[in-house]
Amino acid sequence: MTNTNVDDLTSALQGTRVSPTGVTFAGQSLKLDTVDDAKSVIEEIEKCTNLQFLNLEGNTLGVEASKGIAKALEKHPEFKRALWKDMFTGRMKTEIPKALEFLGSGLVTAGARLTELDMSDNAFGPIGVEGLAALLRSSSCYALEELRLNNNGLGITGGKLLASALTDCYNSSKETGKPLQLKVFIAGRNRLENEGAKALAEVFKMIGTLEEIAMPQNGIYHVGISALSEAFTQNKNLQILNLNDNTIGEKGAEAIAKALPHLQQLKEINFGDCLLKTAGAISLANVLKTGHANLEELTLGHNEIRLKGGLQLVKAMANKSKLKVLNLNGNQFGEDGRKQIETEIKQIGKLNSLGSLSGDESEDSEEETSEEVSHTESDMEEEIIEPKTATDFLNSPTEEIFIALGDARNELILREAKKGDDIDVNTFIPVLMKVASLANSSKENVSKLALSCSERLYKELFTWSDKTNNSCLVNNTILIHLGLIKAEDKKFKPTWNLDACAKALRSVMDKNYVTEITKNTFTVFLQKDKSGSR
Repeated sequence: MTNTNVDDLTSALQGTRVSPTGVTFAGQSLKLDTVDDAKSVIEEIEKCTNLQFLNLEGNTLGVEASKGIAKALEKHPEFKRALWKDMFTGRMKTEIPKALEFLGSGLVTAGARLTELDMSDNAFGPIGVEGLAALLRSSSCYALEELRLNNNGLGITGGKLLASALTDCYNSSKETGKPLQLKVFIAGRNRLENEGAKALAEVFKMIGTLEEIAMPQNGIYHVGISALSEAFTQNKNLQILNLNDNTIGEKGAEAIAKALPHLQQLKEINFGDCLLKTAGAISLANVLKTGHANLEELTLGHNEIRLKGGLQLVKAMANKSKLKVLNLNGNQFGEDGRKQIETEIKQIGKLNSLGSLSGDESEDSEEETSEEVSHTESDMEEEIIEPKTATDFLNSPTEEIFIALGDARNELILREAKKGDDIDVNTFIPVLMKVASLANSSKENVSKLALSCSERLYKELFTWSDKTNNSCLVNNTILIHLGLIKAEDKKFKPTWNLDACAKALRSVMDKNYVTEITKNTFTVFLQKDKSGSR
């Protein structure tokens, strides 16, 4: 081990907490390749007489280091909490399964019974689940209560592998007389889509003991939402339900509405940014107005809900004595509508629970025409004779083809832009610009849908750039594609509507996934652009 590594570990140990209940090296940024590199970590594990947890978040483990740590864990049958977030940064995908296999094997050899396994923010994808599967199927997970797999890039394949491993775990544990009683399942930002959601729904049905389910940003549509809703009904003690940023839509809302009467213990519901529309909001309001006495937080922001739906939701909160937060921001109530919402909630004595309505997107109109409401899949089948693909749109980015993509357009275009788990800005940003070019369409429904799709793409892009420290690259590339700074390639000329693209960028500047540095950068350039300084 180099002197540099020795110094790093010595420094890290000063911030390492060893207690009767465990060891943490969280946030130490240690690069542990070999057993020798991991020697100090191993020593702390061995010194701890009652190792209830091991927190390795924010370090990076290679195969040999994992093997050494696993060997130390073999002596701790009392071990219960594996807090292993973000510990494979910079590792090859072929390394991760082997490292996970060693760590899992160490716990199995120890006879440990985990209650919590947190592998979030490790982008190991389906191949990582293969390495994790042996542990999930083993007796070490029979007593598992919390499983956190947020932002792992599982995809549909990984979701199915995970469902299979959990099914085996449940069946094997049941044979011992004590079936798996999982309480917390977290799997946001994993691209599970409908098929992954359906596979996991079967697991949820079987388990029946879940108290928290969080599956935001997974590209799930009403088919997957319907399967999950059926599974929710078998988990009567569900208290926290987070499906934020999936496309629930009206059909999905109807499925959830059927499940809600069975879920009277709910404390937090988060269906923000799920394209519920007014009809979906009313479906939920009709069910929530009776029962659900424990409800503390209801988040339905950015759902294109109009005034009628907003008022119904407020009225449904009248008997919710524990309500702390009602988030309806970013909908379509209009200025007068916002005042009506505030008046209504004041009358039921819950004004303090209402969040800001400053992000309201447009004024409400008396009626929603068929064009203003997002097209359902059945609408599309009637209107579109020939199905269109995202590739068709990118080859010929017309309004007609964009609309013809149907309700799934955002995810179809996103999938085409990414082509895998990673982002190539030189591919992704031109796709974004072609979508954003439609934001100035004279047809209101096209403009709204283009802005919605642009926001979805920007959210993915800015989240990725912040996580991977690529903000400078992304920001510069966007500015080049907006014609606001010169490209190194003198032949490059934007072929899209620059004003519409600038409009789409402005529309996301208040979103929480845009960092302050990025906001400040674009604000300066967009102001210059407005003043004609391009």
